[in-house]
This record gives sequence, C-alpha cells and structure tokens, in this order.
Amino acid sequence: MDFITLSGQLINTTLVFATALVFAALGGIFSERSGVTNLGIEGFMIFGAFAAGVSAHYAQEAGMTGGQAAWVGLVTAGVLGLVVSLIHAVASITFKADQIISGIVINFLAAGSTLYMVKLLFDGSGETPLIDGFKKWNPELFGVKLAEIPFFGNVFIHHYPSTFLAVLFVILTFLFLYKTPFGLRLRSVGEHPSAADTMGINVTKYRYLAVMVSGALAGIGGAVLTLTTTNVFAHNTISGQGYIAIAAMIFGKWNPIGAFGAALFFGLSQAVRNYIQMFEWAQAIPQEIIFMLPYLLTVIVLVAAVGRSAAPAALGQPYDPGKR
Repeated sequence: MDFITLSGQLINTTLVFATALVFAALGGIFSERSGVTNLGIEGFMIFGAFAAGVSAHYAQEAGMTGGQAAWVGLVTAGVLGLVVSLIHAVASITFKADQIISGIVINFLAAGSTLYMVKLLFDGSGETPLIDGFKKWNPELFGVKLAEIPFFGNVFIHHYPSTFLAVLFVILTFLFLYKTPFGLRLRSVGEHPSAADTMGINVTKYRYLAVMVSGALAGIGGAVLTLTTTNVFAHNTISGQGYIAIAAMIFGKWNPIGAFGAALFFGLSQAVRNYIQMFEWAQAIPQEIIFMLPYLLTVIVLVAAVGRSAAPAALGQPYDPGKR
C-alpha cells in the first residue's frame, strides 16, 4: 500500500473514530459551560448506543431500510440521552448533590441497566442483533463517483452522514454559545450565577436545559459507534470513549472548535492503534500496549493540560439563591 493511499485511509478512519467523541465533547461543553460538572458523559453514550441498537433493529423488522432505521436509531438515542440526563439534572441542580458522584452513578447505572435490558429483550443474548447501520456517502458528479477520486475523495467525501453532521454541530454550537443572547446567558450562569440571577436570568432553567442538551448530544455520540463501527450494542461498545470525550473538552478549553481539534487528535490515536498492527515490526509489541495507546495519550494530554485550561468559574458549584 503506497503512502498516499495509507494516509488517506488513516485520515478517513480518524474522522470515523472522532465523530462520536465530537458529539460527546459538545455535550460536555453545554453542561459545564452552565456550571454543572458532567462525568456522566460515558453513561449517556452507553444509553445512546443501546437505544440506537434496539430501535434500529425493531425499525428494520418493521420494514424500514437500513438507512431509515439508522436515522431512527440516532434520534432515539438523542431522546433517551435527554431523558436520562434529567436524573443528573435533578440530583445536581435541584437537590444540590455532589455533581461528580452523580455523574459516576449515571455511568454505573448505564452499564448495568442496558446489559440487563438487552438480555431481557433478546432472550438472554449479551448483544443486540446485527443491524444495517449508516453507509458511507458515495455521490456521483457527471457520472464520476467522487469517493473514488484519489486521496481527496477518500479523505473528504467518503464518510458516514454522522461525520458531516458532527462538523455541522461544531459550527452551530460555536455560533450558539458565542453569537446569540441565549448562549451568552448560558455561559454567564457558569461563570457568575449570582450576577446572572441579579440580571433576571433563571439559573436553574438554563442549567437544566444545558444538562438536557448534554445528554442528548452524548447519546447521539454513543449511537454513532453502534451505527457506524460495531452495528450491534454490547457491554463493550462504549469502553472509555466518554472519558476521552471529557478529556477532549478540557484539552479544547471548553470551546467547540478546540474540542473538535482535540477529538481529531484522539481519533487519530485510535486509528493509529488499528493501522499499526498492519506492519511486521508491530508484531513484536504486545497487543495490550497497542490497545492502551488512546487511553495512555488521554492521560498524557490531561496532565499536560493541567494549569493551562481555565474552566468556567462556577463549575461544580451548586447555586443557592440565598447565598449570593
């Protein structure tokens, strides 16, 4: 395989792996920009992956084509992520529970309950039936398939619809947070909630909305893995990607564009993990070392980011109107 072909495939695979991280990182940004720490991203992704696998399966059984069923799975995942996020919102915002503990509880709840429901729905099976997920886009122009254009087509055209959707959401999130009054208010409740309250901004409402959007986006991120990479949901479909997305959010300084760049970096590490096994010299490296590469890089990046990333000032602090 020549260098240009390998480079194109590596970039393409990077974008595939980064897509789920982008959605989840954007979800984390919404929540934490409002002042609510959200370590439950992993759990929301698990719920989303589960919802996508189950709903897409039943949609196909109802007669929908693979492409239609995949969209049903994506939407269902977002809805379930939004609904489950209310647990975190109620605990963290209304009852002012420890936000870190609440997020971790969501992760444990997701891991246990989804596996139980899969076994319940599919006669004890540990995974959902195989589904026909998203297909890569391969349009034609003047009779020429654009995806077959050397390098350019493979890198920029031949992708799943979810990848293009992720890029669109990065742009929309940036515009929403930094170019709209609603986004300004949402960021203000994460920086100085008492000042925002004084100005008539309902801190509780904005934090609830932010956590709900966070759950929906993280759920979609989980669905992406089911609908593009595995085509089934199993207990290991989501295996740390939520924590990597949180690292991308922190490394990207809670900015959509920065988080997108960080997600690409982590996506590249996952792609390299797959491609490195193609080379003979890699056979001498224990597989455990190769598979731990993305997580090792996550730890290194987080250590490097300590002291350089300025979190929202009120992050993790429950707001009590009586203590302004």
